[in-house]
Amino acid sequence: MNESSGTPVGRRVVLGMLGLGAAGVAVGPHLQRVVEAVTSRDPTGLSDLVPGGGGFRYYSVVASVPGRTAADYELRIDGLVDRPATLRLADLEALPQTRIVHDVQCVTGWRVPATPFEGVRLSLLLERAGVRDGAAAVRFSCFDGAYGESLTLDQARRDDVLVALRMQDRPLGHAHGGPVRLYVAPMYFYKSAKWLSGITVTPEVRPGYWERLGYDVDAWVGRSNGRDDAPTG
Repeated sequence: MNESSGTPVGRRVVLGMLGLGAAGVAVGPHLQRVVEAVTSRDPTGLSDLVPGGGGFRYYSVVASVPGRTAADYELRIDGLVDRPATLRLADLEALPQTRIVHDVQCVTGWRVPATPFEGVRLSLLLERAGVRDGAAAVRFSCFDGAYGESLTLDQARRDDVLVALRMQDRPLGHAHGGPVRLYVAPMYFYKSAKWLSGITVTPEVRPGYWERLGYDVDAWVGRSNGRDDAPTG
């Protein structure tokens, strides 16, 4: 079956998914693994409506996303760099890790306070790759085959931008964009691309998936009412 065609789902299944999501908000992390197990195997995209434990919502722009494990995950770094590289999950885990605790804010309005993320600072990966003259931005691609994002080079070099491997003190699950995702702490969550597969240094910012549909390219939280883009502690 073509993935994009999905699988017919009845009304009872849809209501069951929404009920499971509501229960997840009530009981928190104890149901999170169950919700992730359901959403990671859902070919319909309907589980993107389910709120997960702690108030998260699950979003994908495709019907289903293939999983990646430590055995087959790869992150490609290329573009305007002196030393292109392909990193496995173990390579990323071996690098210095940074922990950031910050509110997650979705542009649609929901918020999850004081959420811990851990991973490798993007600035470290860019430094190791050697950014060339003429570079001004970084483009991110994802192994869902559809999503993409960009940051200016200055934004990408901030200390509160991570290539994240952990969230809420455990490895990133598939539904949260694992095993590796981008995390841009001071911006709305759509900038934190899930299922990260590529980091490409470019001469200019290229609008991401939602930005081509009208979202802000500079997605600072609170932009409409004043912002604080000082580095996150």
